[in-house]
Amino acid sequence: MNPMRALRQYQKVNSHAQISEASPHRLVQMLMEGGLDRMAQAKGALARGDIAQKGLMIGKAAEIIGGLRQGLEADKSTNPESIKELDGLYAYMMDRLTEANLRNDANIIDEVSGLLVTIKSGWDAIAASE
Repeated sequence: MNPMRALRQYQKVNSHAQISEASPHRLVQMLMEGGLDRMAQAKGALARGDIAQKGLMIGKAAEIIGGLRQGLEADKSTNPESIKELDGLYAYMMDRLTEANLRNDANIIDEVSGLLVTIKSGWDAIAASE
């Protein structure tokens, strides 16, 4: 048996178990963590000169941010204006990732990572206060 294949299968099963047991709040945290991981992987690929992998990872990060954006529900918020602002920030982040991909620019990836870390910090603080 291929040990790497077994490890990937274990990770897949473990991820599915975590997702099925996670609260909606934790699912958003997991998405943010996944986006940050993909951006880090994109930077690593860029540093290695693996442009195809860089593009794939930036694409996955953008998809995750798009998913976070689609999950926003201004009509269920006590502050719809803040949801609108967050929507705009997510749109900006997706545009910047596209630009990072086109320019092979690690600094732009860092910028978007920093924005997502800031959003995640606020999200994590909500969990700590519940």
